[in-house]
Amino acid sequence: MAMVDVTVMGAGAFGLSVAWACAKRGAKVRVIDPGGVGAGSSGGLVGALAPHTPENWNVKKAFQFESLIMAEGWWAEVEAAGRVSAGYGRTGRIQPVKDERALELAQARAESAKELWQGKAQWQVVARDSLGDWAPESPTGWLIHDTLSGRMFPRRACASLAAALRAKDCEIVEEGAQRGKVIWATGWQGLLDLSEDMGKPVGNGVKGQAALLRLDQSSAPQLFADAVHIVPHADGTVAIGSTSEREFDDPSSTDAQLDDVLARAYAAVPALKGAEVIERWAGVRPRAKSRAPMLGKHPTKDGAFIANGGFKIGFGMGPKAGEVMADLVLEGRDEIPEAFRPEASL
Repeated sequence: MAMVDVTVMGAGAFGLSVAWACAKRGAKVRVIDPGGVGAGSSGGLVGALAPHTPENWNVKKAFQFESLIMAEGWWAEVEAAGRVSAGYGRTGRIQPVKDERALELAQARAESAKELWQGKAQWQVVARDSLGDWAPESPTGWLIHDTLSGRMFPRRACASLAAALRAKDCEIVEEGAQRGKVIWATGWQGLLDLSEDMGKPVGNGVKGQAALLRLDQSSAPQLFADAVHIVPHADGTVAIGSTSEREFDDPSSTDAQLDDVLARAYAAVPALKGAEVIERWAGVRPRAKSRAPMLGKHPTKDGAFIANGGFKIGFGMGPKAGEVMADLVLEGRDEIPEAFRPEASL
């Protein structure tokens, strides 16, 4: 590539999303990642694109809502450009209602969703018996069904974004010169480096373990039961995860904590029992101190930018995060919410 307008350091969910948003606007983009595409937690299994509850509305919830609404068209555009499927589908999500207090909350949220979700998605309370064997066990007999949640297969989504970028004549390399505007999207290691540079903690990594089962429920909604995500993928597999480990010795090993996650999934959804476990996976997700994404001008690298901290919501936030970062980097137009700026985690 003779000319580079933008260099993105990191080929994970945020890095590739920002790179794609820039490339769509005609920028020549170079993505650099020593580990390759989706080498970190973005190369995982789960891919639950799930919203916050429709209540106590704030900037973070509104931003995520807009990103989830954008997702269908955004991923369709990515797949059309690179001809590689991300496994995206807005298939919805089901959650059990554990007691009468939770039922009251769920019903109140159903009402608030009518306004906050602008008629573009629904949050409903439905009888468990109406949803068949895939429905999780529920102590009250009631379930929450939302139609905003989506799913994609993280590592395939990374591959889909990479293919789309290459179709735009962008580079994805393991090493190379930083040219043009530089955006740092280097995951949890990047947050640790930033903490060291600033002499105080601004973010860290949280390990997650997940498993992949061979079970075809490709058209079924994802489930969230007993703090476990159960996500049917388009390829005839089901992902189950995950743990949240603040302290760990080996970032890529799985252990009895994953066994516990699987046991809870089997108890909640008997239809999973007997399905073959075809992969066990672990990775570390970047968590900024504020728990919100860290987007904007880089706090220690003059003239550079940062896109990091997509803890558990990196792919869900990716479409909107990519667009606002492209606004800032290419056009100097700053529409990043105050809560997402690096200062919120400093």
